[in-house]
Amino acid sequence: MTSPDQPPKPTVEPRRAIYLLPNLMTTAALFFGFYAIVQAWRGELVNSAIAIFIAILFDGLDGRLARLTNTQSPFGAEYDSLSDMVSFGVAPAVLALATALGEFAKLGWTFAFIYCAGAALRLARFNVNHSVVGKNYFQGLPSPAAAALVASFVWLARDLSWPATTTAILCALLTLFAGISMVTNILFWSGKSIDLRRSVPFLVAAAVALLFAFIAFYPPGVLFALTLAYALSGYLLSGWRWWKKRQPLVKSEKER
Repeated sequence: MTSPDQPPKPTVEPRRAIYLLPNLMTTAALFFGFYAIVQAWRGELVNSAIAIFIAILFDGLDGRLARLTNTQSPFGAEYDSLSDMVSFGVAPAVLALATALGEFAKLGWTFAFIYCAGAALRLARFNVNHSVVGKNYFQGLPSPAAAALVASFVWLARDLSWPATTTAILCALLTLFAGISMVTNILFWSGKSIDLRRSVPFLVAAAVALLFAFIAFYPPGVLFALTLAYALSGYLLSGWRWWKKRQPLVKSEKER
């Protein structure tokens, strides 16, 4: 027991754990995001787009590994958010700017910045609101999906050798759409309800294998179609919910 004259002992905060495996995946995602920026700056646009997709792969692995091994930590969450800002905020904006937005001069810079700011706001809102929305849905288009949309479009446009003007207009509209979608209140399915430890029917496994076969057959086209479908799914789902809520009101008005 300490005497009244003795100062109280300072409280020691518990050490915050830093786990190697999930943070290693986050570092890999950060590296490929940085690599994508370098490749876009050098004019290697397809390499930049592919690097963004590799960053998406590692970003998906870090969260899954942390949950499967029960190694989640506040440090990992903050590190993942900072990595996402580089890989899915700055890198796609630089890629879009290097691809076509330069055709619009200052307006192109504006579109690229709107995307970059949208990614920053999206990530900041996710950090403070993810417990409110729930795990089954994202509020606003997830930044990896927005990055995949821009990257797959650039990859497809380069592969099909579209005219510069056509590419510039479509790239500007798509980049603006992705940037705004990230800060909307539209709900997008998160996929976090899928439990990888549970058994799945044979047809599900066959469908996944078929999906990978399609992606391998023509990566830029299939990836763009998939990411565009996901980006539109939130708006379609929101419209469906609005229509369902509207039906009782329409019926009550008709009954009057």
